[in-house]
Amino acid sequence: MCGIVGYIGNKKANPILIDGLLALEYRGYDSAGIALIDNGKINVFKEKGRVKNISLNNNMDTATGNVGIAHTRWATHGKPSQENAHPHMDNSKMFAVVHNGIIENYSELREFLKKKGYHFDSETDTEVIPNLIHYYYQDCNNFLEAFNRTLNDLKGSYAILVISPLFEGVYVAKMASPLVIGEGNNENFIASDIPAILSYTKEFYFLNDGEIGYITKQEIKFYNNKLEKIVNEKKVIEWDKNAADKDGFDDYMLKEIYEQPRAIKETLAGRVVLNNSCNFPDLEIDKNYLEKIKRVYIVACGTAMHAGLVGKKAIEQLCNITTIVDVASEFRYNKPIIDDETLCIFISQSGETADTIAALKLAKSNNAKTIAISNVLGSSITREADYVVYTHAGPEIAVASTKAYVSQVATIIGMAIYFAEILDTLDKKEIEKIKTELLDLPSKIDKVLDNTKEIIDIAKNITNETNAFYIGRGNDYNIALEGSLKLKEISYIHSEAYPAGELKHGPIALIENDTYVIGIITNSDICEKTLSNLEEVKTRGAKIVLISNVDIVNEDMIIVNIPQINSILAPIVAIIPLQLLAYYIAKNKGLDVDKPRNLAKSVTVE
Repeated sequence: MCGIVGYIGNKKANPILIDGLLALEYRGYDSAGIALIDNGKINVFKEKGRVKNISLNNNMDTATGNVGIAHTRWATHGKPSQENAHPHMDNSKMFAVVHNGIIENYSELREFLKKKGYHFDSETDTEVIPNLIHYYYQDCNNFLEAFNRTLNDLKGSYAILVISPLFEGVYVAKMASPLVIGEGNNENFIASDIPAILSYTKEFYFLNDGEIGYITKQEIKFYNNKLEKIVNEKKVIEWDKNAADKDGFDDYMLKEIYEQPRAIKETLAGRVVLNNSCNFPDLEIDKNYLEKIKRVYIVACGTAMHAGLVGKKAIEQLCNITTIVDVASEFRYNKPIIDDETLCIFISQSGETADTIAALKLAKSNNAKTIAISNVLGSSITREADYVVYTHAGPEIAVASTKAYVSQVATIIGMAIYFAEILDTLDKKEIEKIKTELLDLPSKIDKVLDNTKEIIDIAKNITNETNAFYIGRGNDYNIALEGSLKLKEISYIHSEAYPAGELKHGPIALIENDTYVIGIITNSDICEKTLSNLEEVKTRGAKIVLISNVDIVNEDMIIVNIPQINSILAPIVAIIPLQLLAYYIAKNKGLDVDKPRNLAKSVTVE
């Protein structure tokens, strides 16, 4: 999981590459490096740690090349170090490579090359790539052929950029890892994600798996794996460049929390309409198909999986269809029951989550219809699925997901209403009532965001804690899971979420004096049950923070009131104070909330 950038044009490449790496640092920040073609040779600058460390290299000021590639790393093979940082070169120093992904057979390729006289300076899987290119180039004296033969030897995932004094441009290739090519005026750009080069162009090409690209400053060529020239469609991305800036906020995460009302409006616009049927034009699904469905699978990872759990409640309650949520990394190994009477929904913010893509391919091979919910146009998951529903959340830069999560939840609830209308499983008045509340979500979130002082005060009390517990019942438990994950991700406080009624079946043994327990109650029907569970931990010395839209008076609890809303929709409102709580705790600890340790935004390895 790394960020890669490339540039070729008439300008000095160095500042453009640095700018791109800074925009991609959420993808990895263990080390970073740049390779430039300067006066007929390759110059490499790389350092351990953040991108800014490269800029401190005094020699960078002398780099004048206008062709270059760059990389910010999230370590998989080899510890974070200058030696393991990309770019990597072959032994002859003729080819420089940056790579995102994992070469699964790198050990055998490494041994093969060692027997041919090559040596290795790093622990990475990537270093086999430039040396394989050199090996094949010596044999055929044709770079395109040598590159293709190298790619045929690689097993696993990759997005690869190669530069060399032997040619004037940049060669690229991909397999199950993201890569976009931006077209400019006598200059072209390459990146693993759109925001990295959004300042320079809005016109993009998306490489398909197994394809090769050759980019010069005047043209972009594409080849299939038989080295036949092909034509790829150019797409215009209408994201506002400012959407990828902090816009006056201290951190991207806080900005993205405050962007959630707008993100939901964008997600629902044109899809959920009052006094009219929902409109999901990208879904060619009719009543005959929905009536024969025996089960729905929702498959995702992390935060997206938590969105899926909320979606399960919506689909089952509104459509009366059995719905199963599974973790993408486990899905293939659970031998799921999939056939042509199964609908599979896959959720991924980046659209590049390796485990989710693999699960999607399994579903398709078993004749299930597949729907991808993603935020990124042209991403791998959107090209694999039968149908695609984009969330339209805009760029999300902070590693810990906020606005992407609420957009995913809003999308899947909107889809559930759409299916219910087709199936006629709900009274029309009831559907209109839910739609009205769904469309009113932005104003309710604004009310929460306008009153953050209480959350800031609570955060001060929890900052120095080492453990916390989140509990709830039904959809409130799903909210608890996501709230607990946010706290773990950015504050490094150990926290666990449990169904409230399960505490007494073991976890209550962990409750000590002054342990913080965060309860969630958004459904009055089960309010008393959850309150009873909170009393059980209170009597054992716990301090209780309660997030609720039910009228509760209890002097022994810190109660954060949120606006009243249908329990199906409650996770979108109730998660806001929990996101803020995690954010302010992390800030109090002096942590980097946008780039938490060991995590990366787009998980492109299994």
